[in-house]
Amino acid sequence: MRTLVVSGVVLLLVGGGTAAALGFGGGKSATSASSTMPPSTAKVTRMTLTETADVDGTLGYGAETSVDSQGDGRITWLPVPGSTVERGKALYKVNEKPVVLLYGSVPMYRSLAPGVTGTDVKEFEQNLAALGYKGFTVDEKFNAATAAAVKAWQRVLGVAETGTVGPDAVTYAPGAVRVAEQKASTGAPAGGPVLTYTGTTRQVSIDLNLIYRSLANTGASVTVKLPDKSTVAGTVASIGRVADTKTSSDGKSTTTTVEVIVAIPDQDKLGSLDASPVAVTFVASQHQDVLTVPILALLALAEGGYGVQLVEGGTTRIVAVETGMFAGGRVEISGTGITADSVVGVPK
Repeated sequence: MRTLVVSGVVLLLVGGGTAAALGFGGGKSATSASSTMPPSTAKVTRMTLTETADVDGTLGYGAETSVDSQGDGRITWLPVPGSTVERGKALYKVNEKPVVLLYGSVPMYRSLAPGVTGTDVKEFEQNLAALGYKGFTVDEKFNAATAAAVKAWQRVLGVAETGTVGPDAVTYAPGAVRVAEQKASTGAPAGGPVLTYTGTTRQVSIDLNLIYRSLANTGASVTVKLPDKSTVAGTVASIGRVADTKTSSDGKSTTTTVEVIVAIPDQDKLGSLDASPVAVTFVASQHQDVLTVPILALLALAEGGYGVQLVEGGTTRIVAVETGMFAGGRVEISGTGITADSVVGVPK
């Protein structure tokens, strides 16, 4: 776009069309009549304008957690990467004995037997109850009734019915897991890393530059653009509290970021994608119920600011306007005589 100032008149040459904005001699509220009709027109429309910002993200299953095997012996079975393991199922086997996945946050740090009490007992009993075993009270006391339920559970697992449970028999996770990587092979001695796992639900992680931190609010809706250009709705699930600073390879600049996790409620819309770069669109700001015109309708005034060519029947006049948000090829305006359904000139 070229802007020419000639004797107080600013000509905007856009796409072959010419619109003239007369100088008002000092007052932006003044108008000047003209009989020159514009090459094209558009209505002033009342609508909601939304300003957005796109950032890069990565689709995946979240951070990986490492699992170490306990006890003596050799690893005899491992699940394949990508498989899902749920509560009560074997996460791996040592000497053909299953190490069972249970749900919880307190790690199995000691053997549980009659007489033992604590929050870890309650966590274990909650899992036994969830697996359908009965005859005991879910509390912090491991008693004879608990031991009887454990024996029934061990019978189903095909292991010795001792009525006690050691750290080598159970691994806890927050929920069902997806096996990410095998860290050992069958036949390897127990006692080291066995595998890593993630959650079973795909999500988007973003290393958000701190200068854009205001874009992200927990619970806010976002749009995720997939590699095939399709989109899926997302929600900001969490925002990291610890910033990470990285230095460029040449050492001349640093970037400080915070991790933002976006949840995808409709997993089916992700298709078969497991991991992929994606673009995430945040709503930066929004102005509701405002008067708007196409951006090309704006005229740069000689005395500064902007105006529009208001078309009224067979005549036109230039009206100074105040501009607000620019978004989606339109601009928010306000000015004397500007109402919804007013007609303004635009270049072809």
